[in-house]
Amino acid sequence: ELEWDSMNVNFFVVATPGVLEDFPASYITSFHLPATAAGFTNELVARFPNLTAVDVDAVVRQFRALMDQLSAAVSVVFGFALLAGVVVLLAAIESTHDERRFELAVLRTLGARDRQLRASLAAEFAILGALAGVLAAFGALVLTMLLARQAFQLPYLPSAGLPLAGVAFSVLAVLAAGMLGLRGALKAPALTSLRAL
Repeated sequence: ELEWDSMNVNFFVVATPGVLEDFPASYITSFHLPATAAGFTNELVARFPNLTAVDVDAVVRQFRALMDQLSAAVSVVFGFALLAGVVVLLAAIESTHDERRFELAVLRTLGARDRQLRASLAAEFAILGALAGVLAAFGALVLTMLLARQAFQLPYLPSAGLPLAGVAFSVLAVLAAGMLGLRGALKAPALTSLRAL
């Protein structure tokens, strides 16, 4: 089995001395060339025309560019998914607007202060955002692990910072969208809300 991702010789043919001497041969080697000596390869190929030089650094650069494009595409999809989630959250809040307005009016009538109502709503939306963020982070970690191991045969090294940042961003996004969607209900006087219903 050939390991093409290895820069070392990883296959051998063992034969009796003299058996392969009359056959054509190709010789292969690898070496590290510093970036400051990039012209050396051109000079070598000009001096020995039958020599083939493969610049692995160019291949790695192209692979990195491809991975950057893939990362950008995933980021765009993530942005659309996040925007769709915020729109769905606002639609859900709007569909329950009358019930929320009635609940807030009843709580105000029973003596709840605006600060208490805002704190309870903020806690509710923060918990929803945290749950959504944890589920999204777990799904992203599993998907990344499968892609790394199955598609690219790369070792997977999970990062703790990115999922935590995703959960924090999810909490902030859901909290902001939820409080924005209920700002009218929070400002409405209790008596007006109860009469309207």
